[in-house]
Amino acid sequence: MANGIGNKSVVLGDIRKSYGNLEVIHGIDLTIEEGDFVVFVGPSGCGKSTLLRMIAGLEEVTEGEIAIKGRDVTDLDPSERGIAMVFQSYALYPHMSVRENLGFGLKMARTDPADIERRVAQVSAILKIDPLLDRRPGQLSGGQRQRVAIGRAIVRKPDVFLFDEPLSNLDAELRVSMRIEIARLHRELGNTMIYVTHDQTEAMTLADQIVVLRDGRIEQTGSPREVYEDPANMFVAGFIGSPRMNFLEAEWQGDGTVHIGSAALRAPIDGSSLAPGDRLRLGMRPEHLTVCEPGAERIAAQVEFSEYLGGTRYLYCQLEDGQSLVVEQREGPDWQVGERVSFSVPEDRRRFFAGDGRRLR
Repeated sequence: MANGIGNKSVVLGDIRKSYGNLEVIHGIDLTIEEGDFVVFVGPSGCGKSTLLRMIAGLEEVTEGEIAIKGRDVTDLDPSERGIAMVFQSYALYPHMSVRENLGFGLKMARTDPADIERRVAQVSAILKIDPLLDRRPGQLSGGQRQRVAIGRAIVRKPDVFLFDEPLSNLDAELRVSMRIEIARLHRELGNTMIYVTHDQTEAMTLADQIVVLRDGRIEQTGSPREVYEDPANMFVAGFIGSPRMNFLEAEWQGDGTVHIGSAALRAPIDGSSLAPGDRLRLGMRPEHLTVCEPGAERIAAQVEFSEYLGGTRYLYCQLEDGQSLVVEQREGPDWQVGERVSFSVPEDRRRFFAGDGRRLR
C-alpha cells in the first residue's frame, strides 16, 4: 500500500491509465475526505470519466492504487468496492416497474425480500417517488427516470456514490431542479459523492471540492471559491466562470506596472523574474470591471454589442488594439454600440499570468 493511502474515504495513489502506448491519465494523486461532495470538471477528453470509471472498477488501472474506506480496491470487482454509480443514461429495465428496478440489485444479492421492501420504501420516500412505484420507465419523464436511477444507487447503501454526467440528458430547467435535489440528498445522506461534469455551473453549485482536469492531469483542487477567485493558472481561470475571465495582453514595465495600450496599471506581483518589455496576460472577471471616468489607470474601449438579460447586462467591447473585453453590469445607463467607455478594476481583482499560462503572484 502506497504512502498516503489510509483511512480516508477515497485515495488515489499515482494513478495512470494507458491504452497501448498512449497514456491518458498521468500519475494522479488525490485524497477525498469522508462525506465530501467532489466534482471532476474539465473539457471533453480531459480524462474525468475515465478516472471515475477506474474508481468504479469499470476500467483497469495501468499503474497506481485506489483505496476506499482504507481498503485497497485496485484489483477488486465493482460489486466488491462499496460504490454505486449513476450513469448519464438512466439504464433502467424497461419491462420492470419502478419498484422492481429499485430492488433488482438487492434481489440479485439475495437480500431478504422484507428488507428489500423496507429499503425501497425508504428510498422512494426520500426521493418523493411513491406515486411512481408501479409505473414502468416508459411512463416516466426524464427527471423521474433520473430519480429512479439515483434511488437504485441509494438503496444499496454504498460507501461512495459515483455520478457520471447524470443531468446532461435533461433540459435546462430540469437540470436546475435536479441539482437542488442532488445537493439535498447529499446533505441528508452524508455519503461521499464523486460527480463528473463538463458543466462548470454544476461544479460550482454542487461541490465541496472541485478537481479541475486537463489532458489527464489535475490542474487545481480546491473549493468553488478558491478555484474561482484564486486560479492556479490561466487554464483554470478561463475554464471556471461564465462568462469566462477576460485576458488582455500587457507589457511589463519593470517598475511594478503593466501597459495595456495607453493605460498603465499597477501589478502587485513579484517581478524579479521579469524583464522590461516582457509580455504578460492580465485576467479580470467581467463583474469586477466598473464603468468610470477616463484616467491613467483606466482601460478604454468601444462598445460592440450590449446584451440585456433583465437584472444583468453584458457589454462586449473592443480595445483600440483589437483585444476583446466583456463587462457585467447590474445597473447603469444603456450603452449604445459605438460609444467609448472607460473601465477600472480593483488592484486586488487583477490576476497576472506568464506567457506559458503560469500564475504570477
